Amino acid sequence: MAKIDALKGPVQMPASGKTPASIVVLLHGYGSNGDDLIGLAPFFARVLPDTIFYSPNAPHLLEGGMMGGYQWFGLAGYDPVTMMRDPKYLADAFRALRPGTAAAATVLNTYLDQVLDHHALDASRLALLGFSQGTMMALHVGLRREKQIGGILGYSGALTGSDHLAAEIKSKPPVALVHGDADQVVPFGAMSEAVKALASVGVPYESHRVPGLQHGIDGDGAQFGAAFLKKVIGAN
Repeated sequence: MAKIDALKGPVQMPASGKTPASIVVLLHGYGSNGDDLIGLAPFFARVLPDTIFYSPNAPHLLEGGMMGGYQWFGLAGYDPVTMMRDPKYLADAFRALRPGTAAAATVLNTYLDQVLDHHALDASRLALLGFSQGTMMALHVGLRREKQIGGILGYSGALTGSDHLAAEIKSKPPVALVHGDADQVVPFGAMSEAVKALASVGVPYESHRVPGLQHGIDGDGAQFGAAFLKKVIGAN
């Protein structure tokens, strides 16, 4: 049985008490940690009772040493105010974050391989759930794995390196994106940019706009995400 040690973080076992039939890996945002997103697991377990949930800490401590905060990659120069004023700048800014997601992808891919091997499950039984920077990681990694995973659910995030996607994509798992239209951290326009890029390479996608929501996950978005996860990995 493979050891899981590439990343560390909390785990919630299947609510049914049975051997895991599927896996959800939750990827937190910039400055957060695995303890934050594992709080979503009990909600999603209602529709995925045989699923095990992993919520790893990102590989790097947050710049500045904030207690308990981690990052997948640094965000020096990130400017959401300018992004909201200038849609062209928004698209260019997320394309420019590709080196960060690519660098962090190595350790995340190793971790996902370890988790799948540990449970002896096929890649199709794995879903990635990301929030904010975690969504950037989920989209980058999930679309570049040789063996297609079950699906990608992204909240309040973005697709980085869209100009490289056509050359680098290796599989086309279904994607669901949820974003509040009042988000001031990752502007709502990021979802539109991601959808255009996904459509251009033939990735099946769903998108859900949450009116008035800022940078977060509300009940409406959670219900949408639960339905998506049930559809892509809920059946054995």
